[in-house]
Amino acid sequence: MTSHEQRAELHNKIWKIANDVRGAVDGWDFKQYVLGSLFYRFISENFTSHMEAGNKSINYAEFSDDAITPEIKHEVIKEKGYFISPSQLFVNVVKNANNNESLNTDLATIFKEIEKSASDYDSEDDIKGLFGDFDTTNIRLGSTVKEKNSRLSAVLKGVAELNFEDFNGSQIDLFGDAYEFLIHNYAANAGKSGGEFFTPQHVSKLLAKLAMHNKTRINKIYDPACGSGSLLLQAKKIFNDDIVDEGFFGQELNHTTYNLARMNMFLHNIGYNKFSIKRGDTLMNPHFGDGEPFDAIVSNPPYSVKWIGSDDPTLINDDRFAPAGVLAPKSKADFAFIMHALSYLSSKGRAAIVCFPGIFYRGGAEQQIRKYLVDHDYIETVISLAPNLFYGTSIAVTVLVLAKNKPDTNIQFIDASGEEFFKKETNNNVMTDEHIKKIMDVFDSKKNIAHIAQSVPLKKIKENDYNLSVSSYVEAKDTREVINITELNSEIKTTVKKIDRLRSDIDKIIAQINK
Repeated sequence: MTSHEQRAELHNKIWKIANDVRGAVDGWDFKQYVLGSLFYRFISENFTSHMEAGNKSINYAEFSDDAITPEIKHEVIKEKGYFISPSQLFVNVVKNANNNESLNTDLATIFKEIEKSASDYDSEDDIKGLFGDFDTTNIRLGSTVKEKNSRLSAVLKGVAELNFEDFNGSQIDLFGDAYEFLIHNYAANAGKSGGEFFTPQHVSKLLAKLAMHNKTRINKIYDPACGSGSLLLQAKKIFNDDIVDEGFFGQELNHTTYNLARMNMFLHNIGYNKFSIKRGDTLMNPHFGDGEPFDAIVSNPPYSVKWIGSDDPTLINDDRFAPAGVLAPKSKADFAFIMHALSYLSSKGRAAIVCFPGIFYRGGAEQQIRKYLVDHDYIETVISLAPNLFYGTSIAVTVLVLAKNKPDTNIQFIDASGEEFFKKETNNNVMTDEHIKKIMDVFDSKKNIAHIAQSVPLKKIKENDYNLSVSSYVEAKDTREVINITELNSEIKTTVKKIDRLRSDIDKIIAQINK
């Protein structure tokens, strides 16, 4: 089955599930049940594969729960990070889902026991609360237990019918594609928040390639506002796992997407000891600051959100913000996230950050922070992308590439908003692999290309008051029709003569009529 066929089947199945529970669960909440069921199926199948260890004579799903000794369970949890009893496997639960009068409470118990299995193990923080958003007792599933069970059964059955052999053998990013499809179809219900929670896969791919360009090995990769983890996972998808020594790190404020990010790590076979996703406010309560700086950082932080800023006088002494001598405005935290990322970047590291365009030309504190970044030679490239690449907003975003080991003080500006860098689709524009390669080729070469790229010396940027807007340095191509003035004047003279002749003929006709 091709990736196109798998994606079409996935979308059709999800829409069928949606129709089965339509009217009962709000679209945005429904997303949690589909993704939660996908995750439940995945870890069940993944755990089964681990227990069977490739031995075709073993069928773990048919084992008795009592057949697993405490010693075996202990060793398995140390390796996998969690334990699932045979009776708790997705395949066994879905088998009798239609006739199970206590399906909702059974599922709640299973999820609690899977999470509880990691208690007092190194994986406890990575497993705890994973199923927190899969609320099987939610009144919105139905007013009676029978209604709840009917709808839960429909979701489980629908996910069970997805026929991709196994998650690892799938030609697509099953979880990411499901999430993207759900956001796309429920954007109206989700409002602006939908776009904040998910970075489209093609944009994630570009950022991962930028952050890890020309690197044969990195210590670890980090996203300070990781959402569902899609940006981090592109690094795993594009590059060999071997080049990331210590793993994948992220912090996320929203509880739902924090859980999704951890699920996503497991769904992509990243062991609990190779990732660390923490929940909390990155700007006020950052994690990972005591560890070794990161060689690669990717991020799509929330655009122009409010933060406490200067209302907290201690922040100006924070190691992350102090170097610039000024804090990002209270009404626009964009540069707070950028300074945070910079402080977490290693001396050989690179960060690729999606930004709101306004931060590159506004005055005040933002201009002062730009001055600091430029004068200390931390900005490698500024890339303007096409509009309408994200769900929930048509803004043409800009990518800021930070680096601490630049060979010179020039800053590269790339205008990747032209039609050669994206493809129009029904609701959103997309960047194909070919478009991403074009951008990366320009980024790599650092050559000046008319109407596309310019490497600008520090002196010119200073003279322009540290304006970092791409349009200030890359002249837009004039697509207006070229008019030949000589030919136009000749045509006008001919037309005037015809009009004069016509007027003369009309005057003669009127004179004859008057006679």
